[in-house]
Parts: sequence; structure tokens; C-alpha cells
Amino acid sequence: MGLMLTTRHHKGGGGVSTKWVSLFCISSFCFGVFLANRLWSIPDPIKVDEKAVQNYQERRLEPVINCSKKKETYIQAGDILSQVSQTHDVIMNLDKTISTLEMQLAAARSAQVTNQDGSPVATKIKIEELNERQKVFFVMGIITAFSSRKRRDSIRETWMPQGEKLRKLEKEKGIVMRFVIGHSATPGGVLDRAIDAEDEQHQDFLRLNHVEGYHELSSKTQIYFSTAVAKWDADFYIKVDDDVHVNPGMISNTLARHRSKPRVYIGCMKSGPVLAQKGVKYHEPEYWKFGEEGNKYFRHATGQVYAISKDLATYISVNRYMLHRYANEDVSLGSWFIGLDVEHIDERSLCCGTPPDCEWKAQAGNPCAASFDWSCSGICKSAERMEEVHQLCGEGDGAVWGTNF
Repeated sequence: MGLMLTTRHHKGGGGVSTKWVSLFCISSFCFGVFLANRLWSIPDPIKVDEKAVQNYQERRLEPVINCSKKKETYIQAGDILSQVSQTHDVIMNLDKTISTLEMQLAAARSAQVTNQDGSPVATKIKIEELNERQKVFFVMGIITAFSSRKRRDSIRETWMPQGEKLRKLEKEKGIVMRFVIGHSATPGGVLDRAIDAEDEQHQDFLRLNHVEGYHELSSKTQIYFSTAVAKWDADFYIKVDDDVHVNPGMISNTLARHRSKPRVYIGCMKSGPVLAQKGVKYHEPEYWKFGEEGNKYFRHATGQVYAISKDLATYISVNRYMLHRYANEDVSLGSWFIGLDVEHIDERSLCCGTPPDCEWKAQAGNPCAASFDWSCSGICKSAERMEEVHQLCGEGDGAVWGTNF
């Protein structure tokens, strides 16, 4: 932009014309106003730079942020499986800890003795005394009777270690085996003295404060578990009849698979008919509780052999005076667990038949954990046949010593 200003002089002198001076002043003022307006209309350079820098930085950071988000998503996805596994382990450990505490509390509550009329009498037992119980893997109670001396001897001569071997098995492997028996209706009589002499010889009995009788098997089972819980702190408690063949090594391996579970009921699960007719074997006087005639029992383990975990044995001990007893012992036990949070495990190796069934399995390298005849609810003529079954179906005398659990 330019502005040409000219002056004209009069011929007679050097003064500038007033007209041109006025024009010059007006032009200068207009130019100044124009220049000021241009300066005021220009955006603030600092603000423009800040916006530009901010936009630029956001564009530069966007791939970094996206990369970080993708990396974070990848890490989170990668951690899901490990977190789930860790959470499961924590839950299992917590559940087992809670169960242990509940067991200790229940054991303290169940510190009772029974007087002769059968009523519970509370006794003072410190928690320290409960903790002093011998810690073992499992206790196997072999249910027997006064008349079963030959059966007991057949077991001692086959699958149950004797003498120092029995004590070594208990000390090194945490496996306790005992014949379980109560007393006669006349304590101190000839039957009781015979058991006293046999126990002095073999030292393999667990004596119960219980009057022996066939129709008292449910009560005997309750008292067995209560007595065993008070004496041993075991992971499992097993009940087995004295006419069943057992492979202790296979039993150990079977139980070891379920050792981390708090409440398990392991056996050969069945659901037989409720027998309402009087006079027949296994008659159920309370058949009407199970619905219409012809109904079946709920699922439960057959009574020849089964195992329960510590919490369930303690539950029986604590509530033994409240638990209802049906005519059949195996049904009674199943009824005690039917409304509880218990895992029923159908272990078919606990219900093998006698030879040739268990023989074929042993030859295939998969010995049965227990064998018996269904027709006899045990090995038929077990006192005579136990040796035969052991020779054909046994796992070998050293099997239990080689187990790791």
C-alpha cells in the first residue's frame, strides 16, 4: 500500500498550502485506523499454537494409547486361565480349612461317653487333647461278631498284615486296620473273655461300648465312626464286613484320588427295592416312608464296604443320637447323607465279584479294591474260600508298601 503526498509551493514564497496539510492529516489518521483494525483482527498466535500442539500430541499419542490398550487386553486375557485356576485352588483350600475347623469344633462337642443306659454324658476334653490324636491316612474297621473267629483268622492269613507289619503299616503309611466288636448282653461273660484273649494275642481289635446283635448294625456303625473319630484323626474312615476280600494298596490309591475333597461318600452305589413284605430278608418296617409300595431306596453304598471322609464321620459322631436308624445299616448311612452337601462317588472297583471276575481283572493288571459275592452279600463260605480268592485276585503282599499318597 502506498500513498503519494505532494506539496505545491506558491511562486512567491516557501509555505505549504493549508489544503494539502489538512489532506495529509486526514490520510494519516485513516491509515492508522486501518492498520489497527488489521492488527486487532489477527488471532492470538499463542492460542493457535496451543491448539495445534494439543491436536498434534493427541494424534501422536493415539497409536501409543491403542497399543497400550491392546497390550493390556492381551495381558488380561492371558491371566484369565491362571486367575481361574488360582481362584479354584483358593476356594478348595478355604473349603478344606473351614471343614477342618468345623471338624475340630464338632469333635469338641462330641466329646462324650455313654453310660450303661445309653444316655450321653458330657465330659471335659480340651482341644489340645483332640489335637493329640494320631494323624493317619485312613482307619479301616472290619465289622465282626463273636461267632466269626474263623472269618477273622482267614483275613489275618491273607490280606491283613499281622504283628509288627501291622504296626509298621500304621506308622509308615498311616493305615490303621482293626476288627470292630462290642460286648455281649452280659459284659464280662464267656464271649467277652474270648475276645479279650484273642485281642491279647493279635492286638488288632477296636472295642466298642455297644451290645452286639444282628439287628443293631446301624447303631454299631454309628458307634464305630464316633469311636474311631475320637481315637484317630484320619482323612477317611472305612467300614468293611469280615467276609469281604480287600486289596489295601488299591484301596489306598482309590482314596488318595479324593483326598483334597472335604465331604465324600465312596462305595459301590446301588438303589434296591424297599421290601414291605414281613418275614423276608431285608424287610423294611418303615417302608411307607419311601412312598408307594414297590418304590426303590435313594442311591446309597452297598454295606459290604464303603469309605467316608473325616467331616462325614465327625457329623455322625456329633449327631448320632438324632440320626434315624432304619432296619438296614447301609440304608441308614445313606439316609444320613441324603440331605447334606456330600459328593457320592460310585467306585466300581469296590464291588467286584469273586473269581473269575476279580481274577480276570487282576491278570489284566487292574486288581479290584474289594471282592465279594452278591448272592451271599459277601464271599460265600468266606472262612474256607478267602485263601483261594486272595491267591487269584490279590494285588501282592508288597503292593501296599509301594503306594505313594
